[in-house]
Amino acid sequence: MKNFNLLVSSSRYNETNAKAELWFILLICGDKYPIISDLEFSGLITALTSLNAKEVIQKIKNILNNDPNFFQYILKIIPIDFVCQSQPSIIKQIVQQNYKSFIDKNDTFRITLKRRNHESINRNNLINIIAEKINNKVDLENPNKIIRIEILGNSCGITFLKPSDILKFKCKTSLD
Repeated sequence: MKNFNLLVSSSRYNETNAKAELWFILLICGDKYPIISDLEFSGLITALTSLNAKEVIQKIKNILNNDPNFFQYILKIIPIDFVCQSQPSIIKQIVQQNYKSFIDKNDTFRITLKRRNHESINRNNLINIIAEKINNKVDLENPNKIIRIEILGNSCGITFLKPSDILKFKCKTSLD
């Protein structure tokens, strides 16, 4: 199972260019030796940075304020808090053990589940199993916090986010 704390998407067949962009931006952020890896899923790469992943997102936002066209190939960067096996009982345990340190009592929340190459996990069933133990109000449209679960075959990334913690970019084309 791979260890990573950033999940990065690019357009298909541009993963190599996205890896170069990611390596360079992590170097600018202060990580001299990030580990950047391919995944078996087209358009996705992972990175393990020695820096705090959510702080990296903020540093990248500051860089992009000065140079909004810095990224040509990276489409989205998601910080990841926990990596585990893609087993519902393990995912549930990690979320239940950690959500209270992130979701305040008055916060609304949403659970986002992305499955890749693991259709045997029932989406609604897993979301319901996790949500039933969280007493906060659910808001699917405009939550204060997001519990995001990224199932990548046998590996799973779990993260507790504010909506602003995800960096998302519009796809650039030659017509832009």
